[in-house]
Amino acid sequence: MTDFNRSVLPDVVRSNGATPNPWWANAVVYQIYPRSFQDTNGDGIGDLKGITSRLDYLADLGVDVLWLSPVYRSPQDDNGYDISDYQDIDPLFGTLEDMDELLAEAHRRGLKIVMDLVVNHTSDEHAWFQASRDKDDPHADWYWWRPARPGHEPGTPGAEPNRWGSYFGGSAWQYDPKRGEYYLHQFSRKQPDLNWENPEVRKAVYRMMNWWMDRGIDGFRMDVITLISKHLDGHGRLPGEVGSELSEGEIGEEGYTDAGPFCSDGPRLDEFLAEMRREVFEGREGYMNVGEAPGITPERNEFITDPAHKELDMLFLFDHVGVDQEGSKWNTVPFEVRNLRARLADQQEAVRNAGWASLFFCNHDQPRVVSRWGDDSDRESRELSAKAFGMLLHMHRGTPYIYEGEELGMTNAHFTKLDQYRDLEAINAYRQRVEEARCQSPESMMAALALIGRDNSRTPMQWDASRYAGFTAADAATEPWIGVNPNHVEINAAEEFDDPDSVYGFYKKLIAMRHGNATVATGEWNLVAADSEQVYSFTRTGGDDTILVMVNLTGRTARVPAEVARLLGNGVSESQVLLSTYDAVHGVKSIARGELARWEGVVIQL
Repeated sequence: MTDFNRSVLPDVVRSNGATPNPWWANAVVYQIYPRSFQDTNGDGIGDLKGITSRLDYLADLGVDVLWLSPVYRSPQDDNGYDISDYQDIDPLFGTLEDMDELLAEAHRRGLKIVMDLVVNHTSDEHAWFQASRDKDDPHADWYWWRPARPGHEPGTPGAEPNRWGSYFGGSAWQYDPKRGEYYLHQFSRKQPDLNWENPEVRKAVYRMMNWWMDRGIDGFRMDVITLISKHLDGHGRLPGEVGSELSEGEIGEEGYTDAGPFCSDGPRLDEFLAEMRREVFEGREGYMNVGEAPGITPERNEFITDPAHKELDMLFLFDHVGVDQEGSKWNTVPFEVRNLRARLADQQEAVRNAGWASLFFCNHDQPRVVSRWGDDSDRESRELSAKAFGMLLHMHRGTPYIYEGEELGMTNAHFTKLDQYRDLEAINAYRQRVEEARCQSPESMMAALALIGRDNSRTPMQWDASRYAGFTAADAATEPWIGVNPNHVEINAAEEFDDPDSVYGFYKKLIAMRHGNATVATGEWNLVAADSEQVYSFTRTGGDDTILVMVNLTGRTARVPAEVARLLGNGVSESQVLLSTYDAVHGVKSIARGELARWEGVVIQL
């Protein structure tokens, strides 16, 4: 923890119901995508030494925890989320010694390190999977192997065990000639799902996790962890298998059924997570375990993150980042404030009495919020909307997550050609939807990729205005692995670092409020003016202290909602304005007029 700039909350301040008060109740997490953060050896790919070289920047920002996307040894089919050796560092990023140095230097600055961990699946190049291809090997049942459907030639269309589709396009089953059977892969065909029903799999995973914890890391962010328990019938058969008592559902527009309902939040998930807690985390202090949670409802989040149930500290829910999608991820619809407010309110209400929330808009799988829901058309609009969404997120109750460059107001890549993309999901989705299923036009698909494609968040970190944005040397022989956003000349850390009015300066203020204000960190959350089409407002209350937050999430002037106006009474003074996306004087004048300017947000002490 960055104890040089954050206060520790007393136990009398309620957080998630835990005693003693968890250290992460007023912490802020910063996600690093190592491939795109800082390249020190000129190969065009970021590395661990690069992260170490930028620790002072992160300490200045004030964050407490660094979450690293995977740096384990990997064939890099899905940028490291396909792990071939859990206990080694991929040479792209450095060595185990580099990791040890990063840990030591981070800890010296009071920063914790949380590693991304993928244990729903491995790479097909992992030794476990290679061994499982032999039916007589002890690892034979470590993955989901199934024979071809009776009456079909193995490896031919229609012979798959069921009709599940992969999230990355095509069938979720891949035929392996060596074993003569199919294996399940919810994601890439090079990412076979581990069989968590097998206790030996779980033991091996826990041994590996303990190895890392003993090495000195401070916890894990666990990728798609809520997919590890599959729904099976009474005879151990998956939905849609021959003879299964469970139906696999209807075939969708891409020609497959959806595996999500049968692999998300399965019947043994709580058992597995509680076992993991006992085997890895019990008896340790100062750690944090976070789960990515596709398919989990806010109500289930309360249960899983309730300290009394001893499962996980936090979960990432996804209902709020789907408010601009309808049906398919690639069918985008206009953003509406009311839809975002409804989803976030559900999340906040669910953890009112127990559990905890993770607060995020951006990560390595999501586009830049300033381009997605804000306005990046000009500098003023970009900075104002970046601050507006930053304020909205960080003033909620929970632990905020900042994705690299979010604190600068970095934007989407604005790619216009398919060959500019590197993301497996994007390339496969275009082929599946445009070329094979023909359920989406090329123009519509390219527009969707430009708005919500994952590569939008993966362009190199913009450190300065030099040729490659300071990510790698301007005279490096190898270009960055993905294109640098041309707007790095205007949007970069060097430009913003010493400017208190910059997006970076604004994020420093948000983080300082989280550290120093117990009401912001753990106070009660209550929605105000639930029907406003433009303004998202709520209060935070701790004892006798009440803070009002209201943010205009549109690019046009908005009326202050009547319910908010009643709380404000006869207006506010400058001293009551704790933070503004403009400034305190502007905020006071806006409230006096009964309106908020475009992208205007204010935090007011009532």
